Amino acid sequence: MPKKEIFVENLKKRTKKFGVDIILFCESLKKCKASSVITYQLVKSATSTGANYRASCRGRSQPEFFSKMCIVVEEIDESNFWLEVIENADLSNDKKELKRLLDESVEILKIMTKAKDTTYKNLK
Repeated sequence: MPKKEIFVENLKKRTKKFGVDIILFCESLKKCKASSVITYQLVKSATSTGANYRASCRGRSQPEFFSKMCIVVEEIDESNFWLEVIENADLSNDKKELKRLLDESVEILKIMTKAKDTTYKNLK
């Protein structure tokens, strides 16, 4: 399998794992009304990241790929936002996992932003 295909498959697995890890992490949040609202938003954005990345890989054209990648960047950035809110509001009972997920969201955001930006340059 070519290097690019391996990278893409690993990133599909990584974004799906991120969504699953977020679902599991949300079970550890302090129980309050704010946590319920944030959990809903965070689970939506985190799972959407992987789903939309997977869809982008099936894109029929560069413009379609770019469009989906814009959504991926938006969703992972939103996930990062909600994790920061959890941290700032001290809603987590698992600080170590929160830190790991924050770091992972930043790393995925960097990768996806680079892919989106490169695709945009190639469309011109």
